[in-house]
Amino acid sequence: MYKPKEYVIHGLLLLLTLVTTTLAGGEWVYSKSVMAKGDSFLTGEYFLKSMAFSVPFIGILLVHELGHLLTSLHHKVKCSLPYFIPAWFGFIGGPSIGTFGAIIRMKGFVNSRRKFFDIGVAGPIAGFILAIGVLWYGFVTLPPADYIYSVHPEYADPEFEGYGEDAINFELGNNLLFWGMGELLAEPDRLPAMSEVIHFPVLFAGYLALFFTALNLLPIGQLDGGHVVFGLFPRHHRQISIVVFTLFLAYAGLGTIRPEMAVEDLLIRIPLYVGFLYICYSRTDFSTQTKLSIALSLAAAQYLFAFVRPEWDGYQGWLLFAFLLGRVMGLKHPEVSGLRQLDWKRKCIGWLAILIFALCFSPRPFIFS
Repeated sequence: MYKPKEYVIHGLLLLLTLVTTTLAGGEWVYSKSVMAKGDSFLTGEYFLKSMAFSVPFIGILLVHELGHLLTSLHHKVKCSLPYFIPAWFGFIGGPSIGTFGAIIRMKGFVNSRRKFFDIGVAGPIAGFILAIGVLWYGFVTLPPADYIYSVHPEYADPEFEGYGEDAINFELGNNLLFWGMGELLAEPDRLPAMSEVIHFPVLFAGYLALFFTALNLLPIGQLDGGHVVFGLFPRHHRQISIVVFTLFLAYAGLGTIRPEMAVEDLLIRIPLYVGFLYICYSRTDFSTQTKLSIALSLAAAQYLFAFVRPEWDGYQGWLLFAFLLGRVMGLKHPEVSGLRQLDWKRKCIGWLAILIFALCFSPRPFIFS
């Protein structure tokens, strides 16, 4: 079915992504301890150690994509092999996780609601099952509590009082599943703080797997979650997609414009932000006037909310993803012929996918302060 050239190209992308995620894992897990010794993590020894992060992480992404691929082949729908997207910014000093993920490009026309549902839901559930296994292993094999001193030798210094006011703090935002598995499986004295999970390669890989699972299961447009919603509620997919997208955008942009900002800043920021919101709805079938009204109303509501609850912030890291959803991917779902109901087994799987999304989603997945 696939040409030898395709296997070579996709295989090389997979291997390159494994390399870049290994390098990224070395930065997150070992760079502090290695730098404290005056050494470099870009060595063969630390490369092999860092595969404790990259192998489970890429393995989960691969199983996710194979879920889509094998289901497509089962339904005789033509599609590409998984495209893995390597991305490592260590050479310019920027943080990364080594990849932008992986995608499969559909080449054939899908004319069935059932096929869309099966292909969409297979990937997240397959990856989620493996992620549970990875996290289980990570939590039950946590090293002793003093392991953190090998990563942060300064913590052992009784005079250490923190890195100072100018330091950038980073931590992962919890989600229900990660928190629950930690409480259930880990020994309390070994359980790391969310600011230290990045130094535990298997746990970090599992956390990122949950992050990507939740991202794919957002019930918007043509994301996997959009296919699930289209399967469960075909007549209401458009409304659900737009409402969820609007709520997502409303939360993401909280704090972008605030009453306490200087007037000259607001005069620049408000038009730019309203224009950004307008672009996010540019691929909907709303009229120009309706799109502009939504953008102005959303910005005004966020400004008013910031006035009433100035201590509540959204997560502006979601704005880029909202832009990609609204402007690049679009909020619509491809049409199919007929709206035949799913059988009860598929409906149960659909609701299971929604539950998985709720368990894996973190409103603030990566927190810098």
